[in-house]
Amino acid sequence: MQNVDSLSENRTAPEPVGRIDVFRLDGVARTFGGQPVLADIDLRIAQGERVAIIGPSGAGKTTLFRLLSAVLKPSTGRVLALGHDTRRLRGRALRRLRRDIGVLYQNDNLIPHLRVVHNVLMGRIGHWGLARTLLSLFWPQQLPAARAALQAVELPGKLWSMPGELSGGQQQRVAIARLIVQRPRVMLADEPVSQLDIRLGREIIGLLAGVASELGATLLVNLHTLELLHEHFDRVIALRDGRLFWQGTPDAISRDLLRELYGAEYRALSLDQVVHDRPVPVQSGEPPG
Repeated sequence: MQNVDSLSENRTAPEPVGRIDVFRLDGVARTFGGQPVLADIDLRIAQGERVAIIGPSGAGKTTLFRLLSAVLKPSTGRVLALGHDTRRLRGRALRRLRRDIGVLYQNDNLIPHLRVVHNVLMGRIGHWGLARTLLSLFWPQQLPAARAALQAVELPGKLWSMPGELSGGQQQRVAIARLIVQRPRVMLADEPVSQLDIRLGREIIGLLAGVASELGATLLVNLHTLELLHEHFDRVIALRDGRLFWQGTPDAISRDLLRELYGAEYRALSLDQVVHDRPVPVQSGEPPG
């Protein structure tokens, strides 16, 4: 078994080449109230990638997603999202970027007092003007698109249901249907299965990956359930204490790496069940020598 010092040397893996970057982060840091949340992040995400982001609580995963979606701007450094420097975007240009980046949150995905059809069609707001958006609240616009999206997530009979009538897994499916009608170029899912059991979580991750493939979209998922890493992701990026800790393929993850990454959380998360005990590659992303 390798010791912690040897693991510390194996933080990075070669990033994809030959594809257009949908995100590029150069020396990015973000502080709140003078306290650093992210620091020295250099990262590229290529078009069409399937990337899982992991790390312990407070590692900065959600803050990273907010930077990528231009909800937050970096305190220092530069975030390029779909070729645009997010620090310089205002007004219509910022709305266009957010239209092209679909976000699925852990909680509060749906507006509880609106029917499923209206929640699904919220994905079109970035494409409609104000008048059509308001009209759709009374007379749903593009109803065939909403029906087709619900059919795609296996909820064809829930068009006129209220969110409170649905299970947690069904609500996440409605939120994915909203992404389908939005048709974003990038999908960001922030802990989308943290409140679901493993079986439902696997279904939701598989559905997200399938939708991303159908749309030709890049997919990034903040994932706390590490059992779901190995089926749908090309690359795993690990954050710890606001810094890029490690990146590589799911198969390169070992118990030693997870112990160092999660520290005291390791035992509570039962991570011994996630991977077999094998050494970390000498350089992450390359086979052990």
